[in-house]
Amino acid sequence: MTNYKDTINLPRTKFPMRANLAKREPDMLEFWNNINLYQKMREVGKGRPKYVLHDGPPYANGALHIGHAVNKILKDVIVKSKSMAGFDSPYVPGWDCHGLPIEHEVEKVLGRSAYRDDPQAFRKACRQFATEQIDVQRKGFIRMGVVGDWFNPYLTMNFQTEADTVRALARIIENGHMMHDLMTVYWCTDCASALAEAEIEYFDKESKAVDVRQHEARQGSIFTAFELDPKEQQGTASAVIWTTTPWTLPANRAIAVHAELDYALVEWQRNGITEYVVLAESLVESCTTRYKVGDYRKIGRRVGSDLVGLEFHHPMEGANRLVPMIVSEHVTLDAGTGLVHTAPGHGHEDFALGKLHSLEIYNPVGPTGVFDADTHLVGGMHVDPAADVIIEDLGVRDVLLDSDVITHSYAHCWRHKTTPILYRATPQWFISMERENLRRSALEAIAGVQWIPGWGEDRIDGMVRNRPDWCLSRQRVWGSPLTLFVHKETGELHPDTLAIMELAARKIEVGGIDAWFDAEDDEFLGDEADEYEKVTDVLDVWFDSGATHYSVLNHRDELTNPAGMYLEGSDQHRGWFQSSLLVSVAVTGGAPYESVLTHGFTVDGQGRKMSKSVGNVIDPQEVIDTLGADVLRLWVCATQYESEMRIDSEILTGTSDTYRRIRNTMRFMLGNLEDFEISDVLEWDEMLALDRWALVTAKSLQDEIVQSYDNFKFHVICQKLQQFCVVQLGGFYLDIIKDRLYTMPRSSRGRRSAQTAMLHITESFVRMLAPVLSFTAEEIWQHMPGSRHESVMLTGWYDGWPGEVDQFDASDMENWNRVVQIRDEINRLLEQHRADGEIGSTLDAEVTIYTDDEHWLRPLNQLGDELKFVMITSQAEVASAQDQANNAVQPEKIPEILLNVRKSRHSKCVRCWHQIAEVGSDPKHPEICVRCVTNLHEPGEQRQFA
Repeated sequence: MTNYKDTINLPRTKFPMRANLAKREPDMLEFWNNINLYQKMREVGKGRPKYVLHDGPPYANGALHIGHAVNKILKDVIVKSKSMAGFDSPYVPGWDCHGLPIEHEVEKVLGRSAYRDDPQAFRKACRQFATEQIDVQRKGFIRMGVVGDWFNPYLTMNFQTEADTVRALARIIENGHMMHDLMTVYWCTDCASALAEAEIEYFDKESKAVDVRQHEARQGSIFTAFELDPKEQQGTASAVIWTTTPWTLPANRAIAVHAELDYALVEWQRNGITEYVVLAESLVESCTTRYKVGDYRKIGRRVGSDLVGLEFHHPMEGANRLVPMIVSEHVTLDAGTGLVHTAPGHGHEDFALGKLHSLEIYNPVGPTGVFDADTHLVGGMHVDPAADVIIEDLGVRDVLLDSDVITHSYAHCWRHKTTPILYRATPQWFISMERENLRRSALEAIAGVQWIPGWGEDRIDGMVRNRPDWCLSRQRVWGSPLTLFVHKETGELHPDTLAIMELAARKIEVGGIDAWFDAEDDEFLGDEADEYEKVTDVLDVWFDSGATHYSVLNHRDELTNPAGMYLEGSDQHRGWFQSSLLVSVAVTGGAPYESVLTHGFTVDGQGRKMSKSVGNVIDPQEVIDTLGADVLRLWVCATQYESEMRIDSEILTGTSDTYRRIRNTMRFMLGNLEDFEISDVLEWDEMLALDRWALVTAKSLQDEIVQSYDNFKFHVICQKLQQFCVVQLGGFYLDIIKDRLYTMPRSSRGRRSAQTAMLHITESFVRMLAPVLSFTAEEIWQHMPGSRHESVMLTGWYDGWPGEVDQFDASDMENWNRVVQIRDEINRLLEQHRADGEIGSTLDAEVTIYTDDEHWLRPLNQLGDELKFVMITSQAEVASAQDQANNAVQPEKIPEILLNVRKSRHSKCVRCWHQIAEVGSDPKHPEICVRCVTNLHEPGEQRQFA
């Protein structure tokens, strides 16, 4: 028996089947570092149109989580795809370095009072901590395959950036958007600072709800308001307020009713005493049930506007303070009594009412949540225990009608999830949303931005349309300073404020923010220093990052303002997207971005929020260490980012399977290109018909993929690439050409034609793959034939297609599509025969296709004897439907044809495995077929189609 193994052209490649990504990817990173890939990409992009994706800075605080991975990988895919598309697309990563998150970490080491005891040392420690965190996070991002200017990033704590942040604030002041006023702000007693709206999260909280009577200030006034005779009044009359924050009762300055709601005067007997109370009429029954009142009767009805002007005793101070009845639109009938306790010093709506009605804006609570010493009854106490003291006192004085514990959604500091915030009226610095029409201008700018997905526009429009003024000032020390001086008597800004701020910015450029805090006042004011007070507050950290279009994009030559895109998670509509928009509109009048892409949050496979206590957290570093960064990147891109992104071990296992299919397909291509040189490439007219079809199909795929990259449809890209590998390539084209590749002479036209097609396809596919599977694409690139760029990242979408590929006749494509459909039906039938044990491989079978339909006959007859190679059977023929065999089967999807599959009765060629009558026809080669005998020598058999 002759051994024909050496005559078979089996695939050979050094591209390994086992990816072993966890070990191989670091070598690729070293290669990129050695060739200075990012700088090479900048050189390639020089002179091209710019596309700048501006990096939203993560906090330099804490280990990277799966959300970080999603964000940075999506950005990397866009930057690389834009580079492939012919843009100069730099990527400058950034970090947010100031603010409370970093301060709190430093406080854990230095103590809670450290920022007050030695602010300079505290700032130095914060800077050091942020630097260390940046190094840790940078390594993690680089390991994910994210290419960028990693060792020249932008940091909000860079001296130049800090200085330009001050300059951005100066432009806002110059444009008239800044104001200083007493206003109710979100306040965290743990942070001891005001908070921005973006720093608030809502969690359920148990609160003590109380119903409190406030007695009328003048006997008979309520009866008169209800048009009753005061002489008929038999007992006390009062209005009943309801609140879930009894600690705010010391600041009570009014009772609010709705002007158009109906209110009832209710009479009841309690402990043998007649009492009269005012309640919203629709809530009388629920209130009396809550108060355990038996019989009652409504003796009067008026709308809220009729009650304006009534005065009542303060709920705690009694006759020592009177409060008026006022009207407000925010009064509802959802709960309570329909009469709202109003404390202008402790709520946004209450503050607005206080301003409108000239009420005292009284806030007796200090920055740590402790009442001022002179506060009635609870002076010196924290608000939490004070609430209990207040409730007890209300009961003793018989004005407490009910007290209960309720669970409701309440604002919390996002850093201290368990710390409910307070609302405190304090003097702060604000960006006004109305003073210079900032709100209107911002809404106009929103309409001119491309929002991806489209619902992002409605989301941010609604937030900007309804947001309060932006409180900029923070009572901390680690942040960009408000470089301002105010007059000690008038509180007005210094008339040369803009010049002072520029001088401060120049000092900060040299010495950082310490240069402001450590400077003497006379360095800025000269002889006027004694007349002015230096503002020591720092800016809300959202201003730092929100101003980076000014402090970063304007000051790096490779970047542009506005940026082509901002990309962050969906929470940033109230965070960075919004702060950047407001700062930019306040400074320049326009948005800082041309488009905004929003991705969803990560959840586990069941849609649950990730939690360490639940045990469903996915650590991106663990995924990289076990499966590789490319599997993580593939999961990110294959998942629709528009909504919640699900991930768990099972999902990652499925992603790994997809990765392996793609890798194995590319390995097959590379293995069959091992002996192929660029000089071996055939011209279009020399190629076989099937190979031309494959090029047309691949070029069409590339057009679709490029469009999907342009439209940021990454999950579509992953689906199409996988489908191409599994269906068009693995399930059809590559399966068919194996015979040609393996059995025909190495340099034969038939084999070189297939190799030419595979080279073009691989050249295209590796580029389409590069933005997503960057490591694997680079590895493929290094194993491809011919001289080429150092890295696939330095190329563009493949443009080396034969010119004729775009002129492929539509009828030819239709013919091939019909062949594919018939082959699918034959494969189903072959699979049934295999399952029944009638055949082993498909080459054990012969097939006859019966049809008289010209649409199906034309492509089949055109293939002639090569039809068997397409069907991968030992024999395939076409016959008239009139000659159909008794056991012919009609496929459900193609009723115009009939199929007959049968086991071949001929001997098997030991070389090509076809079972045909000609096996042994050549006495010198009794074990192989005539075709194989021909293929033992150049030029081998001749083929036209497959």
